[in-house]
Amino acid sequence: MKNNISAIIYALAAAVFYSLNVPCSKLLLGHIPTTFMAGLLYLGAGLGVGAMYILHRKKEKSEERLNRKDLPYTVGMVLLDIIAPILLMIGISIGTSANATLLGNFEIAATTVIALVIFKEKVSRKLWAAIALITLSSMILSFGGSDSLSFSAGSLFVLGATVCWGFENNCTRSISGKSTYQIVTIKGLCSGTGSVITALMLGEELPETAYVLPALLLGFVAYGLSIFTYIKAQKTLGAAKTSAYYAAAPFIGAFLSFVLLHEEITAAYIVPLIVMIAGTALVVADTLSKQHSHQHTHTFTHTHNGSTHTHTVTHSHEHTHYVTDDRHGHRHSTKELEKLLPVQHN
Repeated sequence: MKNNISAIIYALAAAVFYSLNVPCSKLLLGHIPTTFMAGLLYLGAGLGVGAMYILHRKKEKSEERLNRKDLPYTVGMVLLDIIAPILLMIGISIGTSANATLLGNFEIAATTVIALVIFKEKVSRKLWAAIALITLSSMILSFGGSDSLSFSAGSLFVLGATVCWGFENNCTRSISGKSTYQIVTIKGLCSGTGSVITALMLGEELPETAYVLPALLLGFVAYGLSIFTYIKAQKTLGAAKTSAYYAAAPFIGAFLSFVLLHEEITAAYIVPLIVMIAGTALVVADTLSKQHSHQHTHTFTHTHNGSTHTHTVTHSHEHTHYVTDDRHGHRHSTKELEKLLPVQHN
């Protein structure tokens, strides 16, 4: 239970850290081109957490560090983090930004489906309902008028980006048991370098040096600390639940825009917020469901070679209890019990 609560705090902290990205980036994007901005944010994450890693490395056990077995997931994580923004930019360039923002919310669903189908992560009905509500609330929040509903070739690229990020979240989940410092450092430096190279290939102008340091500092907090706490949460919650909690980020970001940029909060914010709270409540209920063991004793009699025997079989199994569920649905046949469990003769 304590681990689950700590994981929830980490997931929400990741959302809070990332929510600083939108309002603060708006202040910098007037001076830094978009792809360079993405690169600097990732580099800030890699450099900042890399500095933390230098201080922490001596305390780290050797088995916590990434090894050759983790290489496919590590490479996949970095490549997908470079490909996804490029697909998103193509989608925006041939479509509309409102449409891209709306479709971008499918990352939550993509992460969950990939976690279930490919990575065999358990997804309960309650969690599916929560993810549906959270996705709906995010779509309502980001709805930008009739342009948001137009489906074009650009929409396919945006959906491709969400699928890439869904795979990236699951790749990160697969190595989340290893050094969080090492993962974020590699992710930040490699993805940041890839974005900067992409920016140069696109012909973007180099940003003024006066704005580079603020962008790096923002990257350390909004990307570095956000990714760091996100991975910490994934260790306990898995990819699907963590992405659901992380979906609170745009709501926190909208609130910060109200505080920092004096943007107006309207019904278009309040209504999806209520839907988001309902979805989050379901995720919390699913996360904090209690697990404990039940022991059962089965007695049965049968005749063998003219002699009657009575067998008593005791076995235990774990249950995940929900508040509204009082049925376990465990059924064992006599043959299954004889094959699988130790038998005591009376």
